[in-house]
Amino acid sequence: MIALATALAAAFTLAPTPPPAPAAVWTRLATEPYQGKQDDICFVTPELGFYGNGAGRIFRTKDGGATWEKIFEQKGTFVRCIAFTDEKHGVMGNIGPGYFPGVTDEVPVYRTEDGGTTWTPVRSIDGESVIGLCAFDIVQVPFISAGNLDHRPRIIGVGRVGGPTAYIWSDDLGKSWRQGKIPAIGAMAFDVKFLDDRRGFIAAATHADISQANALILATEDGGATWNEVYRSTRPFEATWKLSFPTAEVGYCTVQSYDPDPAASARFVAKTTDGGKTWAEIPLVDDHKVREFGIGFVDAERGWIGAMPHGFATVDGGKTWTKADFGNAVNKIRLVPADAASGSNGVVAYAIGVEIHKTMVPSSAPAAP
Repeated sequence: MIALATALAAAFTLAPTPPPAPAAVWTRLATEPYQGKQDDICFVTPELGFYGNGAGRIFRTKDGGATWEKIFEQKGTFVRCIAFTDEKHGVMGNIGPGYFPGVTDEVPVYRTEDGGTTWTPVRSIDGESVIGLCAFDIVQVPFISAGNLDHRPRIIGVGRVGGPTAYIWSDDLGKSWRQGKIPAIGAMAFDVKFLDDRRGFIAAATHADISQANALILATEDGGATWNEVYRSTRPFEATWKLSFPTAEVGYCTVQSYDPDPAASARFVAKTTDGGKTWAEIPLVDDHKVREFGIGFVDAERGWIGAMPHGFATVDGGKTWTKADFGNAVNKIRLVPADAASGSNGVVAYAIGVEIHKTMVPSSAPAAP
């Protein structure tokens, strides 16, 4: 009996609470000063990357952000989004005129074939005129080549803040683009994410006037031929902003609030655990000063949100959040697999906002605040 009691006591003894995970150390990179939020950054490898901003400038690094060179500058252009399919081929999206002061460039897309050294306006976009873009995504599309299954990159673009909306895609590295339709309920479009060539999502808002808008997520299961509403907030002055899918089932989306009422202080994040079929709101913080922007998750539990006046981090899937020290107004968080040849594992994370920050996340260690 004594032995049995001892065994039962051991079975029900609670394991000691693990110590809190150490905070991720974000390093600010030396970049050209910029007044305001910079919108996009992308990396082909952990060393080769590009970023752009509203001053019509694009910068390139070949050493993981230690140094940057300006490779594009054009007054009147607002570099809103940027994407590269490989070291040579990339595209840049311009926000277009009529929304931000001083933006006069009417070309929505530029492309490069030489790693960003030269940029060419894209004139071949079918359908109605595209005014501007806010985001790109790249998805690998399967096809049969000489009896073998192969893949080719599809570049997908959406826009824009303030409307009008556009949904375009290119299967030839940005040379030519086809255009689809976003439902009228999607009056603004801010981000796009495809899990494969059939399943995708657009972060949107229901009205071009933010005072009348609800945050909205649209989904497709047929490659963008049709889009359906899968999430809509119930509060005015709201829009979704950026999407992150660390797995095929778990996804997150930032929800912005512009409500001037100080009592409207609750901030939320939309989360799905069933591949985007349904979404639930999880609380981020109760603080009227907070405005959400970018989001990036390493896996289903560990991730960050960029915001004003500072960012947030979680290691438990959004149950709890702590302050993240990676700068103000982080609009985009890019996760790049570390170079195994260098002896590293995990991912390298880059965050762009008013500044650019970088951290390394080992695969076996928590991505803590």
